[in-house]
Amino acid sequence: MSFKRGVVYPCNPGTARGEPTKLSSSKNKVVYTNGRTVIIRDLKDTAHTVSYSGHVYNATVARISPSGYYCASADMNGTVRIWDTVGEDQSLKGEFKALLGRIQDLDWDGESKRVIAVGDGRDKFGHAFMIDSGSSTGEIIGHSKTVNSVSIRQQRPYRAAAASDDGTITFHQGAPYKYDKTIKTHTKFVQDVRYAPSGDIFASVGTDAKIFLYDGKTGDTLAEVTDSPHSGSIFACSWGSDSKSFVTSSADCTVKLWDVETRKATITWTLGTGVSHQQVGNTWTEGDDIVSLSMSGDLNIFDKRVRDKPARVLVAPQKAITAAVPILSEEKTFLVGTADGRTLSFSGDEYSYVEGQGHSSLVSGLAPERDGTVFSIGFDDHLRQIDVRTKSFIPASCPTAHQPRAIAVGTDETVFVVEADDTVEVFQHNQKVFEMRETPGVVPSVIAAHGNLVAIGGENQQVHLWHWDGKTLTEECFLVGNRATISAVAFSRDGKYLASADANGKIVLYDVAERMLLTTRWSFHNARVSSMSWTADAKHCATGSLDTHVYVYSVDKPMRNIAIKNAAPGGVSSVFWLGDNVLASAGTDGCVRTWHITFHQ
Repeated sequence: MSFKRGVVYPCNPGTARGEPTKLSSSKNKVVYTNGRTVIIRDLKDTAHTVSYSGHVYNATVARISPSGYYCASADMNGTVRIWDTVGEDQSLKGEFKALLGRIQDLDWDGESKRVIAVGDGRDKFGHAFMIDSGSSTGEIIGHSKTVNSVSIRQQRPYRAAAASDDGTITFHQGAPYKYDKTIKTHTKFVQDVRYAPSGDIFASVGTDAKIFLYDGKTGDTLAEVTDSPHSGSIFACSWGSDSKSFVTSSADCTVKLWDVETRKATITWTLGTGVSHQQVGNTWTEGDDIVSLSMSGDLNIFDKRVRDKPARVLVAPQKAITAAVPILSEEKTFLVGTADGRTLSFSGDEYSYVEGQGHSSLVSGLAPERDGTVFSIGFDDHLRQIDVRTKSFIPASCPTAHQPRAIAVGTDETVFVVEADDTVEVFQHNQKVFEMRETPGVVPSVIAAHGNLVAIGGENQQVHLWHWDGKTLTEECFLVGNRATISAVAFSRDGKYLASADANGKIVLYDVAERMLLTTRWSFHNARVSSMSWTADAKHCATGSLDTHVYVYSVDKPMRNIAIKNAAPGGVSSVFWLGDNVLASAGTDGCVRTWHITFHQ
């Protein structure tokens, strides 16, 4: 058996209220970070999306070099990693400790040889260095507080502008970079500073809702842009490839396109109202796509010919994926639930939100029914239904007695829910029909169902099989083989096999009809197994774990397996099959990655 990497369905950028999120671009690709993951997202072809997870700490900013061969990404711990964007192995060119604190921004020079990183260092707020050796190439000085942004003139003679929370912009000549002067145009935090591609001019924006233009060579202030100003903090600005116009994104929920010559706003796009529509980052691609980031994580793509709304809106998980299931009636379509309570449907090449009254907090489980319904549970203590045809929640819902942990669906849409306080509740047609509390010897944590047979695993390291007769659950037997708390159970689709996994990473396979242990050799994970999924023919079982790995096991040859190492930074939360040979794994980084599996006879 073997595997080949498939398509990555990326998360959207992470955001924080009152702070800008740095976006960048290279050709038709948008570059951003979320957690420890760096995403290079191709706006024209999803299949070319790249994810990088080499950082130990959460990444804060990433930018591709002008040559296009390397990406520089930085993290909360002050580390900058330079890595290859061309090869599939994403080989590391260099790792440098630029600051002793969080890096807020970085930029490349026009030769792709030098990088300046700025942020919240304890000994300094900026560092300029060569990417080959890490040796210093000047000093970035003159600030007394966190530096939020830096931009380098791409033509010689090089210049660099850095913007800070101290309300000033420092102008440096280089290379090597030397302090030239301090620019005091803003009255509050300066959030972003960007050079135009021509190098003749640069712009700054800030919390004071002001925009200023400066001479690119001397740093002299040219003008303040005062026509139809923003009414809230401006978090980002980006230039068009012709250097004749630039775009700004603001907390007033608008994106404005400005003409440099007239210094007037030519287009104003209004995204809505409320915190979720605040615009906290932007970039302007070489393909002339203007991309602005909403606080909600939505990527709004604007076309200058469409003046009233975004031409496209890219939605995707912004927080960890906590549950995921395939839509059995539709090929390569699936649902995901996230840690912030969102439920999204993926179909074709893009996500869309599941409409209607969804969960208000973490989605703890999803379970599909073959008639086109998916049941969901969340930490808002509700059981809800999703109509997969309309991609919307069914209005009716049912409260649970306690916080739900796991869910399974049996015959005739009977829903079994494991809850906190050692409770199992059974629902039919949005009504609770049975409740089982504090069963002696069983502390339930996970559940699976096939027909009228229900498997419940718990802290006593055993899997208990129960029979549902339509009115009550009756225990039939218990199965032993695991040596830690049961963390996942799954029936094969034909009900012939049952697999149980535990917190130590061990998986045990049982024959359901014979109530017999078949193998304990599936023990390659070294941390809690979070999810299991069977192929349609019941010959192979895939598992995902907090150890970040995915394994595919064979029933006929238990010692054979496929090891997909480092499938998701931070751990794999869910695995599921999108076809006979396509396996998908969802991670705590909000990404879904696919793997093409080859089963050898």
